[in-house]
Amino acid sequence: MNLPEQPATFRPPSPAERPWWWRLLDAAGAEVRVPEEYSDQRFVSQADAESWVGEVWAELSAAGVDAVTLVEHDREVYGPMSLSA
Repeated sequence: MNLPEQPATFRPPSPAERPWWWRLLDAAGAEVRVPEEYSDQRFVSQADAESWVGEVWAELSAAGVDAVTLVEHDREVYGPMSLSA
């Protein structure tokens, strides 16, 4: 039996629906593993992504993130941007 695709309210959004995300980097420029609440965050818009990093930059820094790069789909928009105060 084939079931219809789940409505968006019951499934996680696809990368196409939330194309904006941050690449989290250490001082050497390598990607950093961070606590789950900060990893794999994806956003509908650039403004949403920038607001999020503005709210959690201190927590990211404490988790070993030295810089972030904003990405839309697979295109680097800008960065790396330092999280140093």
